[in-house]
Amino acid sequence: MSVAADAGKKLLKLAMCQVMVGTDKVANLASARKAVQEAASKGAQLISLPECFNSPYATDQFPVYAEEIPASASELDAEKHPSTAMLVEAAKESKVFLVGGSFPEKDAEGKVYNTCLVISPEGEVLAKHRKVHLFDIDVPGGVTFKESDTLSAGDQVTVFDTPYCKVGVGICYDIRFAEYAMLLRQQGCKLIVWPGAFNTTTGPAHWELLQRARAVDNQLFCATASPARNPDSKYQAWGHSSIISPWGEVLATTEHDADIVYAEIDLGRADEVRTNIPISKQVRTDVYSQVKPAAN
Repeated sequence: MSVAADAGKKLLKLAMCQVMVGTDKVANLASARKAVQEAASKGAQLISLPECFNSPYATDQFPVYAEEIPASASELDAEKHPSTAMLVEAAKESKVFLVGGSFPEKDAEGKVYNTCLVISPEGEVLAKHRKVHLFDIDVPGGVTFKESDTLSAGDQVTVFDTPYCKVGVGICYDIRFAEYAMLLRQQGCKLIVWPGAFNTTTGPAHWELLQRARAVDNQLFCATASPARNPDSKYQAWGHSSIISPWGEVLATTEHDADIVYAEIDLGRADEVRTNIPISKQVRTDVYSQVKPAAN
């Protein structure tokens, strides 16, 4: 589905690829690449894949599917680094900015991270975001999950440049932390892309709510890419990939099946909202400096 923003200063066509992910890594990579090609053929300039696009979303599977990410392009080996190689090739052949969802990354010390690579239209790695906030929750009768059983947390705020605007990246659970999004806004972002895989317990309650909240809090566009819901998977993804305006409007969304969500966004809208409601000039950091994490 597609929704066009009003004509303005800088138009950017987004595509959020909601692909089906199974246990066959080769098939997952092929499906992701095909989705990127389809989105690019319809004019998308910035495309995102979902969280864990090459792997089942399961703590015991992250180390199994994990790959090292080469330190430089000269070290890229398609056999050793198949996910990185696919992302580089897909972005380069389609000439798009590609937010590579996420996949399990194994570093030289054997630690595993939930990592997003951002690739330029020339095939260069622009950014690497390791999920900062690990998804450790227990909702009785709903869902219990503990990423920290096998994953390590990242510690960097991730921003990359495009000719359109600065773009921030967060992965799934990162969206719950308003402080993280505020840092992205402070670094000049007008768009945040969130690959995610909310589930059928938290998704109906919080997925759209959090996207709209982060968009309104920071007066920017938020775009999310989820895996499609796989009936054979123990972890049931909510789906509903979406694109949200700085005014909190749902510009485009979908249900839980495989799909690609499109919207042409007017980045001038972020400037307009920030001028009309000048919260960046009214913020009271002198008061907020007293805020400390809650005891429980």
